[in-house]
Amino acid sequence: MNINITMSDIYMVVGFVLSVYSCVSNDVIQTLGTFLSSTKDRPVWQVWLFASTVLVVTLFSGWLLSGGDIAFGRLDRIPAPEELQFWHVLPPIILILLTKKGLPVATAFLILSIFSSSAVIGLMVMKSVVGYVSAFVGAFIVYFFIARKVEKYFLYSKGEISPFWVVAKWISTAFLWSTWLMQDAAVLYVYLPRNLNLWQVIVSLSFFVGLLFIICYRRGGEIQDIVKLKTNTQDMRSATIIDIVFAVLLFVFQHVNNIPMSTTWVFIGVLAGREIALYNRIRYKTQKKVYKHVLKDLTKAFIGLVVSISTVVVLTNLNVVKESIKTFFGF
Repeated sequence: MNINITMSDIYMVVGFVLSVYSCVSNDVIQTLGTFLSSTKDRPVWQVWLFASTVLVVTLFSGWLLSGGDIAFGRLDRIPAPEELQFWHVLPPIILILLTKKGLPVATAFLILSIFSSSAVIGLMVMKSVVGYVSAFVGAFIVYFFIARKVEKYFLYSKGEISPFWVVAKWISTAFLWSTWLMQDAAVLYVYLPRNLNLWQVIVSLSFFVGLLFIICYRRGGEIQDIVKLKTNTQDMRSATIIDIVFAVLLFVFQHVNNIPMSTTWVFIGVLAGREIALYNRIRYKTQKKVYKHVLKDLTKAFIGLVVSISTVVVLTNLNVVKESIKTFFGF
């Protein structure tokens, strides 16, 4: 039996593995970030087993119900390239480097843009901006009403947390993790064929589960500071409410249309609206510190967007860049 493996096949596998690791590393603050912070006393294997179970059930169910499309229709506007080149695997490598610097990069822009038309990129940016604004306003309204009676109580009651909140946290994390997977499956599986067979699903999920253990073991890594610096986010009760607000927003946008979007922008919008509402209602932090964190996160996200789009422009015009360099240096 002859197995003809091409360079395109190698780039496909490498691209998938790097994409999964880089995306989950960068976006872990959104989905498992508060969970990792609030369950720091739990053994790593328990956290990993829980996250892996939700992962397998969500993606396998999506594949089964969608007739082989594990991306939940998010790649309908982004056809698979006939042949992958080496520059297709550069975006996830760049994403890993940016994550090391603590930048919450919009993974959808960086990974998907290199496969997309300018029209689709424009729609992704527009939907992501709308997502940020909607998340900011929605979170501000929710926390404006619950800040004094709920969040203030959480801040000043540091006793033992009831079993109710423990159960609620694990359930809310499962809901959020599952919703995020459905939204970002396009980013995770853009390197693979649009319709997968059972063997491809099993192998890809095995890779995913293995890489997820690394993320859980590192408890989120450098980018986790974006969560830790926010008001009382390491309290399991506060983290549960954040998860629910964020998950509901993702669920709504998931049913608006099948255009991929940056869940990072939605998450930062939730944190920003929450921080400003808490400041206005309970004055737990100074105004300077609150707005400093909000602007810092937004700036990082904007830098990530600029880097993402710039990277895609360079990579998709690589031949033009190479010829320009040759002409400049007289090669």
